[in-house]
Amino acid sequence: MSPSLLVVLCQLLLLLLLGNSEPSGATLIRVPLRRAHPGHSILSPLGTWGQSIEPSRLGTPISGNKSTLVALSKFMNTQYFGNIGLGTPPQNFTVVFDTGSSNLWVPSTRCYFFSVPCWFHHRFNPKASSSFQSNGTKFTIQYGTGRLSGVLSEDTLTIGGIKGDPVTFGEALWEPSLIFAFAHFDGILGLGFPSLAVGGVRPPLDTLLEQGLLEKPVFSFYLNRVSEGSDGGELVLGGSDPAHYIPPLTFVPITVPAYWQVHMDSVKVGTGLYLCAHGCSAILDTGTSLITGPSEEIRALNMAIGGFPFLAGQYLIQCSKIPELPPVSLSLGGVWFNLTGQDYIIKILHSDFGLCLSGFQALDIPKPAGPLWILGDVFLGSYVAVFDRGDKKSGPRVGLAKARSRVAGRGGGEAAQAQFSSGRPG
Repeated sequence: MSPSLLVVLCQLLLLLLLGNSEPSGATLIRVPLRRAHPGHSILSPLGTWGQSIEPSRLGTPISGNKSTLVALSKFMNTQYFGNIGLGTPPQNFTVVFDTGSSNLWVPSTRCYFFSVPCWFHHRFNPKASSSFQSNGTKFTIQYGTGRLSGVLSEDTLTIGGIKGDPVTFGEALWEPSLIFAFAHFDGILGLGFPSLAVGGVRPPLDTLLEQGLLEKPVFSFYLNRVSEGSDGGELVLGGSDPAHYIPPLTFVPITVPAYWQVHMDSVKVGTGLYLCAHGCSAILDTGTSLITGPSEEIRALNMAIGGFPFLAGQYLIQCSKIPELPPVSLSLGGVWFNLTGQDYIIKILHSDFGLCLSGFQALDIPKPAGPLWILGDVFLGSYVAVFDRGDKKSGPRVGLAKARSRVAGRGGGEAAQAQFSSGRPG
């Protein structure tokens, strides 16, 4: 393995360790996903740091409707993130829109001196905002690599060109390890359920709903995983866009309203290997890059596709074998959702030669929360997910449908062939 490839793999490892259609007349906040094409700057983790975020990327209203656009970025098909504003005037931050958490936090100018990641990202300055309100309550979020801590504050949130009343967010004073230093984002905006929020803080989505900025507690992700170009897809707050997917949507009820957790019927590899044979729990998580599952089952899956162990439960595979790889099919709501080798293998370098990263990672989540499968961006890049919090009549659910191809830029491209059916895969 060449030294340069090893550097890329190590950096990618650090990044990966972080762990019904809309009603007419609904108010939508449309967030076009713009991706940052890293090119050779992948080899230099400082390549995109220090660049200011253009205020226009916070979004501007689209004439003729209530939707607005905000540019988001993606990194190596493994991270999707975009820009928000906090304060008056807005201080701009790049955040991960994460369905696996429920808090909003960004680094603070008051961060501790030895919190190294803080110095490489945009930091919130309460003295520069005329609408800042002090809270002062301490908060802590435990990640797999350490504990992030800080204080809660209140200020106005600008997203999709819409500015509402103050939201409660975290000013991070301490960020654990170098993983956050290598991250291409400043903070995280959680889109999980309120029960998941640390400190009992009301999640940003709930605040937007209370303020009447969203008509429905629904949002959807369309992630563009085409290698070329800068278009990364779109996040729609307040509904979904049927132009993003090939109907119909398959709705799966939420079993535990904390994470977006559902029941998965089965997983099949090729024509012979069945996993999750008696059903299992899975969560749909935009903040996770790969698909993770119990180590024994992921080991069997990667052996079936020719992968070999690398680090931290991850597997590598020869890039030249991608066209020959068997489909991996996941059964949700009685429908099979198929992934081809092109869908579930990540090319670390844009080449058909060398080593590629398997999209299936071993991760054992202990009881009572686990065992769990996590369906991250490898799955959500192929299938649009419509996250619906529900109401008094209907419970929360997730709708899934095959994403349309997007090779010709936003709104362009022809529909990809549907890869799901009502029966078992052949």
